[in-house]
Amino acid sequence: MRSYVVTGGGRGIGRAVAERLLGDGGAVVVLEAGPVPWAELGTAGGRVAVVAGDAADEAVAERAAARAGELGVFTGWVNNAAVFGDASVHTAPARAVLDLVAANLDAAIVGSAAAVRRFLSAGTGGAIVNVSSHQARRAVAGCLPYVTAKAAVEGLTRALAVEYGPRGIRANAVAPGSVDTERYRGFVAGLEAGAAARVERRMRQAHPLGRVARAAEVAAVIVHLLSAEASFVTGATVPVDGGRSVLALDPESAAAPGEER
Repeated sequence: MRSYVVTGGGRGIGRAVAERLLGDGGAVVVLEAGPVPWAELGTAGGRVAVVAGDAADEAVAERAAARAGELGVFTGWVNNAAVFGDASVHTAPARAVLDLVAANLDAAIVGSAAAVRRFLSAGTGGAIVNVSSHQARRAVAGCLPYVTAKAAVEGLTRALAVEYGPRGIRANAVAPGSVDTERYRGFVAGLEAGAAARVERRMRQAHPLGRVARAAEVAAVIVHLLSAEASFVTGATVPVDGGRSVLALDPESAAAPGEER
């Protein structure tokens, strides 16, 4: 049985990835800082385990990798855990900005290192998938640390692919747009009705498919990249953003996307 580690698997995209892997017959170790009620219900016939702690802590990551090895043939690692914090360089100390960058980048590096070491030790190869963002290439104002970290995550992905491809290790990334997760729904629910309606309308306009993604749609691509069906794909960043990253908003266009012309 194949086993995997998914960081930040308590909710959102991470939970969707874990559930998809379990549904396909794999075993999953969820590395999460907080509680994971869905994984603690005794589901999946003992094929799911939770390792509590910080995904950027090397000891915690090594513990998760070891647990995956106990559950099955350790095959894949998903670096999904993320921290959302805004700061601007003209108002915040540089150290504070760097700390926010590290809050997202460190976990990806630590997780990748734990996975690579286990794959090399076992001699079996394996796959790493990093969760990036459309913001890695199309910056959003006010999100400088997050944009910087996600751009670095995509660079890390390419470097891992080149350095460890000869050893049978693949590394890829997915770059979601906006996703209908608990965090997204909480944000919208916290707005007054008019503001919420404007946000929803802008989100429909920002994605050529006319809506934000479902977490399961992002998870499907991640699981594919972990699988043998993607055995010749490495070093790639796959947009899973409903076309958001290729949309050019032109004020001279006849109408905004999704509006009547």
